[in-house]
Amino acid sequence: MSGERLTREFFARSVHEVAHELIGATLLVDGVGGKIVEVEAYDEDDPASHGFGGATARTASMFGPPGHAYVYRSYGIHWCLNLVCAEVGRAEAALVRALEPTAGLDAMRERRGLEAPRALCSGPGKLCQALAITRTLDGLPLDDPPFELLARQTEPAIAVGPRIGITRAVDHPWRYGLAGSPFLSRRF
Repeated sequence: MSGERLTREFFARSVHEVAHELIGATLLVDGVGGKIVEVEAYDEDDPASHGFGGATARTASMFGPPGHAYVYRSYGIHWCLNLVCAEVGRAEAALVRALEPTAGLDAMRERRGLEAPRALCSGPGKLCQALAITRTLDGLPLDDPPFELLARQTEPAIAVGPRIGITRAVDHPWRYGLAGSPFLSRRF
């Protein structure tokens, strides 16, 4: 896997600029991961965002600095990884929804108890389980171990649509995916 490392500076702009540029980038955690094929954008002006009501102990990492992880538990069950964007004090992040597994498939299969590559990382909770992402990674910089993010090599065809599993601001077209990928959490 080659590609320029994405640094904190890459994330120091609006999530609405960053999110679609993450499609095709490579995300690794301790060498395990793959190509990002689906993300959703959230900002603090968005009623569906964790940052909408202001900072709390749980959401502090979403308020920066950019280029860090915001990890939270969804419905008390699944961990979710967000890549923090914008300037310090502004809650913006891209939720990583799905990966195409390319590195460490044996570790992912063991963690998920599944064989099929398609099922390993096709949802935010699944990919966190496959990559062993938990709250212990919350607030850590994305350009230092255990994280490694590599820029995409070419600009892929990107599908755009409404986000999934939310009840507010459902009409915002802030879900981005690799067009035609079989590794998406859900088709566009």
